[in-house]
Amino acid sequence: MSDNGRVPRPNTADLRPHLPSPLTEVDDDRFAGRGVRLLLKRDDLIHPDLIGNKWRKLAPNLAAARGRALVTFGGAYSNHLRATAAASRLLGVPTLGIVRGQELADRPLNPSLSRCAADGMRLSFVDRSTFRKKNDPQVLAALLDATGAADAYLVPEGGSNSVAVEGCADLGRELRCRADVVAVACGTGGTLAGLAAGLAPEQRAIGVSVLKGGFLAADVRALQEAAFGGRRGAWRVEDRFHFGGYARVPAELSSFADDFERRHGLPVERLYVAKMLYALVTLTEEGAFPPGTTLAAVVTGAPFEEAQSSTSR
Repeated sequence: MSDNGRVPRPNTADLRPHLPSPLTEVDDDRFAGRGVRLLLKRDDLIHPDLIGNKWRKLAPNLAAARGRALVTFGGAYSNHLRATAAASRLLGVPTLGIVRGQELADRPLNPSLSRCAADGMRLSFVDRSTFRKKNDPQVLAALLDATGAADAYLVPEGGSNSVAVEGCADLGRELRCRADVVAVACGTGGTLAGLAAGLAPEQRAIGVSVLKGGFLAADVRALQEAAFGGRRGAWRVEDRFHFGGYARVPAELSSFADDFERRHGLPVERLYVAKMLYALVTLTEEGAFPPGTTLAAVVTGAPFEEAQSSTSR
């Protein structure tokens, strides 16, 4: 807040993105040997603070909030929390992050949450059972009341709601006629829901789930129903490449990411992007894409260390 207690008006110039994001071809024998082209859609270059799909989902929500304080949810290493906190710093909009894990309140903040706090986000920790029930209207109302955020604009975990899905449809439009298949890593499904809706009818989208549980397809359908009134585009979810669940990065995945970085000089974000790229290599080796197919892989984020350095002041 400003000295007079009023919320500053958003400076929309601070959210000005670099769009459309670059689309570059990479020479990789694991794809070329099968007659498949691989393109990288560099959404990680959209904005130095609101990277990739975070800009596409948050920008329309910030516009809808019209300067009101924001409240949102996430885990201890949430990319979404960091992006929302960065938006708070850029626009001077108060934000509250409700964090999963009451036990974390008594521990030093990890680097991710420290970044959120440094950017001005107020953090409130809740037990995991309550966090799982946050979408229950009564539980949500109690949480917002207890944290003094009853009048704030609510952004769901991961930033995925109908407004965000409509924003992500622009990603699909930017890729029309540029690839046969477009792949994106998925946590809450909002990017996939919008991407698929924006693609041309002959294109298809693959969402690589970074969470285990097999629920993501239903969530994507629900998001498209809320945003567009029904299913849009040709899409499917790959559930085989979560590597044990969110934030799980076993040695095999880390080695794969290291190798991809050496091959192409691209820093690979581990929690989302590495799993999506691993899935595409595996699917290609399994013959999932016929010769002549052009794949586009959406790079939705950068490694935390790189993103952190871009926001240092």
